[in-house]
Amino acid sequence: MRIVLVGPPGAGKGTQATRLAEKLRVPHISTGDLFRANISGQTELGKLAKSYMDAGNLVPDEVTIAMAKDRMEQPDAANGFLLDGFPRNVSQAEALDELLETEQIKLDAVLDLEAPEEEVVKRIAGRRVCRNDSAHVFHVTYKKPAREGVCDVCGGELYQRDDDSEETVRKRLEVYHTQTEPIIDYYKAQGLVVTIDSMGPVEEVTGRALTALKRDGDDR
Repeated sequence: MRIVLVGPPGAGKGTQATRLAEKLRVPHISTGDLFRANISGQTELGKLAKSYMDAGNLVPDEVTIAMAKDRMEQPDAANGFLLDGFPRNVSQAEALDELLETEQIKLDAVLDLEAPEEEVVKRIAGRRVCRNDSAHVFHVTYKKPAREGVCDVCGGELYQRDDDSEETVRKRLEVYHTQTEPIIDYYKAQGLVVTIDSMGPVEEVTGRALTALKRDGDDR
């Protein structure tokens, strides 16, 4: 299957992308991974992207699209892929359509993870991360440490990252609504959008997604 995954910050896209890609046996292609791989590998695209980033500028769409094209042409993506974080706007979605048309392939679905805005804010703003190891993550509501402010694993101090403050989260949501959310209507016009509730245990959300994708595939 060839799938685009969309949803607001805090909807669990990263977690679900990894799980769904494994279940569907397709590569998980995320924008972050593309940038890291190209920059660390010092590819021409990576050098170009880094030059923009070092200057404090946004990487142009054409560079991101070229990275995505290169990744989708790898052998492991021959039978499908799951795109996470790309396309990020309608211009990128249009460019992706042109690219896929050139390759004579089509998207199977655009999976839209829905999450109430206030729940998203609560999810992200409540996160607390260990200063000793960022892999140790807790939550003031959903995963409380035994002692407030202290990591259960190593005893390190738990803190709230700047990116997780309520003010920053609301700004990220505003950017999502303005720039990324319009691609949902763009793909709805093509009959590709499959919407699921992203609230609840991770396993349940994965199950809902797989069921919805299977049903949608059967309908086509």
